[in-house]
Parts: sequence; structure tokens; C-alpha cells
Amino acid sequence: MKLTEKEVRHVANLANLNLTEEEVAKMLVDLDGILEHMDRLKEINTDGVAPMSQVLFDAGDTASLRADVPMPSLPNADALLNAPQPGQGYFKVPKVIERS
Repeated sequence: MKLTEKEVRHVANLANLNLTEEEVAKMLVDLDGILEHMDRLKEINTDGVAPMSQVLFDAGDTASLRADVPMPSLPNADALLNAPQPGQGYFKVPKVIERS
């Protein structure tokens, strides 16, 4: 699948990125390579391959995941102790979705 420069600029705009001409050219090559790889993966015959619901199935004691043990949550006041700008029990952050 060949991407166009217009499509790369559109995706960059959706991500609120200001790309230089060089970055647009690099992204065009990189994104096109990713989509090309995905197209190749679609060609693989997976008939007869059972879907996996868990990568670590039958791993037993060798699994690297910790046990899922319920624990009390961190109190709200403690969570906000190091917040640069707490307000009304929440983290206050600057608005980041503005468009210039």
C-alpha cells in the first residue's frame, strides 16, 4: 500500500504534530514500510492454527506475572501529595488539545 504525502500530513495533524519536510518524507517511508509488512502478514495461511487466548498458557511456575492479589487503593490525598497543581481531589493539568 502506498501512502501519499497528504495522508501522512493528515495523520500528523490528527496527532497534533508539526512535521518538517524531512520528517514528512521519513514518515512516508517508515509508515509505508509498516503497512507493507502488515500486507505480507495477511498473506500467511493460518488455517488450522488455534487462536491463543493467553500467551503464557500452561506456563505454571515459570510465568513472569505476579499473582493478582487485591490490595487497598492509595488514598486520594496521598496520591495528590506531589501533584504540582492539585484541585478538588484531582490532578490539574494544562489543556493539551488546543489547535493553534
